[in-house]
Amino acid sequence: MAIVLLAIVVLMMIYAIRHMLFTLNRIFGRQRHPYIDIDDAHWPQITVLIAAHNEEKVIAGCIEALLNSNYPTDCLKIVPVNDRSTDQTRFIIDNYVARFPNRIKPFHRAAGKPGKAAALKDALAHVDGDIVIIFDADYVPGCGLIKQLVAPFFDPEVGAVMGRVVPLNVGSNLLTRMLDLERSGGYQVDQQARMNMKMVPQFGGTGGGVRVSAVQAVGGWHENVLAEDTDITYRLLLNGWKTIYTNRTECYEEVPEEWAVRIKQVKRWSKGHNQVLFRYWYQFLTSPYLSLVERIDGMLLLLVFVMPPLLLLGWILALALYFINASYVVTNAIPIFALMAYGTLGNFAAFFEIVIAVLLDGNRRRLRLLPFNLFGFFISMFSISASFYSLIVDVVFKRELIWEKTLRYRKDASQ
Repeated sequence: MAIVLLAIVVLMMIYAIRHMLFTLNRIFGRQRHPYIDIDDAHWPQITVLIAAHNEEKVIAGCIEALLNSNYPTDCLKIVPVNDRSTDQTRFIIDNYVARFPNRIKPFHRAAGKPGKAAALKDALAHVDGDIVIIFDADYVPGCGLIKQLVAPFFDPEVGAVMGRVVPLNVGSNLLTRMLDLERSGGYQVDQQARMNMKMVPQFGGTGGGVRVSAVQAVGGWHENVLAEDTDITYRLLLNGWKTIYTNRTECYEEVPEEWAVRIKQVKRWSKGHNQVLFRYWYQFLTSPYLSLVERIDGMLLLLVFVMPPLLLLGWILALALYFINASYVVTNAIPIFALMAYGTLGNFAAFFEIVIAVLLDGNRRRLRLLPFNLFGFFISMFSISASFYSLIVDVVFKRELIWEKTLRYRKDASQ
């Protein structure tokens, strides 16, 4: 038991070092923004897909923002992917189609396997050009965002591009403010540092784009996964395609305003991410297209949703060791508990990331909310752990995984 506990703590320390390296890189390292200066070009024909399932509250805002894009209108096709909606989503889309028939070509999907991955797979048959930009319906892209996302595709090695996601409803309550801090750390530090260090930036499934020929070359969208973004990131990487992260390309989203919705979202992410881990870990470690640095970072990224259940197991083992033979543990395993004292909360390196991200964003006042993220950490840890064990049961009993959409909160559909 002590050996297992020590292994868990050592793994936690590895993640601590990883977080610290990312943070130090963002402070002192050379920042890579290789395609940010491209503004005038022969812009290619592209298609923008808007993933929508019962999105009557937000779909209009996304369409309006895309209609106001500065991307050449004759090269931009907007395709709202209405996936089996039962509310007013179809009516709102068709109203825009009637007003802009040459710019919006809807894809109304009435049947087929549920889930975003399945809908995107079917929608690929309706795209023009080799570049597809994808937004969830709650996203509000800025005027120049499309050009910024398309620019990296001038590099023929690029298979996917990801922009930075910024919460739109930050001021709603404490939860949204906490998630804003989390997003800042994840994008401003984690994603940009991985881009700087030529590691594994991740395509997030929305607020980014893919090269259609690359996706088709690696087998298309897999409709039986809950995290189609992680799945396509790793399949592209395994076949030699690059994913580019553009930190200065910001797109705005709604984040959950209720804990129950947040927990469901985290559980879905966890299951989908661990699906990808189970499928590709061996291929990833043996792929001839990857450098050693990419293999190490890619595996640590794959294992990120395994760490909470391992941490929980570590706590249980520590308590068990204490009650089984307290004197033996205290006298012979002090190094283990010294490490555990530092790594017990998943270490504080991740919180250090958030601090630096907030400072880089120029909003020091948000740091007053940082202690509340500890509460969010505990909720996420237990939610992810429950999801991990649920996935094991799903695999053993061959249960079908169910994709659940995130609840929307916007009151006015025109916002």
